[in-house]
Amino acid sequence: MKFRPLHDRVLVKRVESEEKTVGGIIIPDTAKEKPMEGEVIAIGSGIRNESGAITPLDVKPGDKILFGKWSGTEIKVDGSDYLVMKESDIMGIIDRKAA
Repeated sequence: MKFRPLHDRVLVKRVESEEKTVGGIIIPDTAKEKPMEGEVIAIGSGIRNESGAITPLDVKPGDKILFGKWSGTEIKVDGSDYLVMKESDIMGIIDRKAA
C-alpha cells in the first residue's frame, strides 16, 4: 500500500452492510446508509505528550471498530475506498469473541 497515516491518524476500510433484512427484503443501494463499522488497515506512530514521548495508539491493524456517521475523510488508494480519521473519532473496538 502506498499510504501510511501519520501521528494519531488511522486508515479504515468500511465493512459493507447486509443487502438483505432479517425478513428477506433486499435493500437497494439508494436506500442504504454508509456503515459505521470498519476494519483498521494501518495506523500512525502515535501522538506526542507534553514531555515529548510518543504515546502509541490503542487500535492496531485488523481491529474491527465502530465510528461516528460523519467521522473521517474519504480517500481512494489503489482503486479502493478508505477513511482516514483520528483515533479520537473511534468510539470503540468490536470484540466478536466476547459476545
